[in-house]
Amino acid sequence: MARQRRLNLPGAIYHVITRGINRMPIFKDRADRKEFLGRFAQVLDKTGCRCYAWALMSNHLHLLIHTSENPLSNLMKKVLTGYACYFNRRHRRCGYLYQNRYKSILCQEDPYLLELVRYIHLNPGRAGVVKNIEELDTYPWTGHSAIIGNVNRQWQSTQEILERFGIFKQKALSAYRDFIKDGWFMEKRKELSGGGLRRSVGGDWAILLEMKKNKEYSRGDERILGDGEFVAEALKRAEEQLNKRDRLKRSGWNLEKLANKICEMLSISKYDLKKKGRENNISFAKGLVAYWGCQELGMSGAEIGRYLGMSRMGFSKAAKVGEKMVNEKGLKSPWQN
Repeated sequence: MARQRRLNLPGAIYHVITRGINRMPIFKDRADRKEFLGRFAQVLDKTGCRCYAWALMSNHLHLLIHTSENPLSNLMKKVLTGYACYFNRRHRRCGYLYQNRYKSILCQEDPYLLELVRYIHLNPGRAGVVKNIEELDTYPWTGHSAIIGNVNRQWQSTQEILERFGIFKQKALSAYRDFIKDGWFMEKRKELSGGGLRRSVGGDWAILLEMKKNKEYSRGDERILGDGEFVAEALKRAEEQLNKRDRLKRSGWNLEKLANKICEMLSISKYDLKKKGRENNISFAKGLVAYWGCQELGMSGAEIGRYLGMSRMGFSKAAKVGEKMVNEKGLKSPWQN
């Protein structure tokens, strides 16, 4: 059976899982883990994505990511490819490091966000790597120790999790830790990382059986963790996104045409677009090309960066400028005018 297309939706939450090929280690020691986290932190900053939870095990990893206008695939490609090259060089090996492509599960924020944070951070406990909550509190290879403030991870979005446990920091920290501790002896919930179609009905077998009985398969999708309404809406958004990009490409829209229209809109020369500098209109034009090119036409940051003659970090900053302009000024894309 052909693999399903990834659901790359902006502003969405994904549980990402990557495993080593043939269950082999992808992290052999502290140096490997530090290298991966360093690369991950850099790419988070460049793409504008946020990380709520993570766990690095010996032969697999878990990440809980909130995407920006950049698709999840951009972030994961940069992190996993770069780390695999490092790992092979350091350990004098060649060939694939990961078992197939990474798994990404689109997740409904409520009621699954906190459950996923707990599930991911308790991985070392389930594996017997740490024996109790006290050891987990200082264990450096999950995001739990950063949330409670024992390890400094400036790139991890800890405040957004703590705010869900209260407005006062100490009470929130205590409530969060109790929440993690309460899950220590809970059975593994397969729908949070596997379980196929069961994921998309929140792990409820009664609902799943009723769906099968009534042949309501359209409400379920193994790429999604959420209720039927969330599944339907996510699939609708993904289909609209694909259809829109396909229509635009068939109508002749590409980076060249987009750049020409934006230059006309801002009254600048197309040749000025690739100049270095911070002149407002040129900076705005680059931002709009970066934002609309990525968000609307579905082009990669690397492709747009090469066209504009800027680095990956430059592209990320430009896309943020473009997004801000569109939101603050209510600008319509050229194909809407």
